[in-house]
Amino acid sequence: MELSQCLPFWGSLSKEQQCLLEQSTVLNHVSKGQIIHNGTEDCVGILVLQTGQLRGYSLSSEGREVTLYRLFERDVCVLSAYCMLNSLQFDITVAAEKDSVFWRIPPNIYKSVMEQSAPMANYTTELIASRLSDVMWLLDQILYKHLDSRIAGFLVSEARLNGENTLNLTHEEIAHHLGSAREVVTRMLKYFANEGMVELGRGKVVLKDVDELERIGNESLR
Repeated sequence: MELSQCLPFWGSLSKEQQCLLEQSTVLNHVSKGQIIHNGTEDCVGILVLQTGQLRGYSLSSEGREVTLYRLFERDVCVLSAYCMLNSLQFDITVAAEKDSVFWRIPPNIYKSVMEQSAPMANYTTELIASRLSDVMWLLDQILYKHLDSRIAGFLVSEARLNGENTLNLTHEEIAHHLGSAREVVTRMLKYFANEGMVELGRGKVVLKDVDELERIGNESLR
């Protein structure tokens, strides 16, 4: 897969602009769990995912994590180049959820080309808006849903994402995704297990009653 296949605005760029991006872009290979962008401590640039899976998350001062968005094949991460976004700063960490390969476009190069290309600027604006929409959806989940509903919904979405009902996730990893405490997640998973909705194993959760979990996941606070 070429870089040009992942950037919808590529055809609107001049040959010189395309060459500049290609010559400046670096292909990176990272292992599962590796930190790629560490909040506001660095500005690594635009990330264009070729293969694998990345996770953008927020880390509180107490060390609690909550997943904000995920990146899959051909997805583009703009928030890792916060330094080129005037008046916008996002304290977000990006890590590899799987062994991944991605292109990294230096922020100064991307910004210089974007300032000359309206289609590229429009795409970037839409991408930022999409990420902010993800964050607002998450805020809605936190404010208006019980934790049991959020956990159930998370389990169902993970099963659909992976195409199987056996999830290789620890209780702590689930807590990190949801911004909760491991102990609270463990209690809720045990309740689900007692009700026959899941089966718990070492480092895994097997979904037994997806329909009931989906029903609980759709419930809101009353």
